[in-house]
Amino acid sequence: MITIENYLGKISISEDYLVSLISYTASGCFGVANLNPAEGKTFFSAILRKTGIKGRRGVKISVTEDNKLNIILHISVLYGTNISAVTESLAHKIRYTIEDRTGLAVSRLSVFVDGMLD
Repeated sequence: MITIENYLGKISISEDYLVSLISYTASGCFGVANLNPAEGKTFFSAILRKTGIKGRRGVKISVTEDNKLNIILHISVLYGTNISAVTESLAHKIRYTIEDRTGLAVSRLSVFVDGMLD
């Protein structure tokens, strides 16, 4: 749970909601083929990818002391798309969506492209 305190009181936002919001936003972006498991390239994550089980959906979230988010994404892009354009568009859209829907500021957003899909 992420708790923000302001003049209205305390607001709590679950990490699951943030992961779902980021996953939904990322999957709708042009050029993003898939969100890869954020655990890395292990045998277990390879099996999960093959079976279609997504787990944490390629999103890692941490919160700084001043209630700002650090977000790490692991994605696969469509073959033939401009990787730089996809990652910039994705970062902008996620930053805007998080700040608009939750009021939380995003201090750092890192996008890792793990592969390309046809």
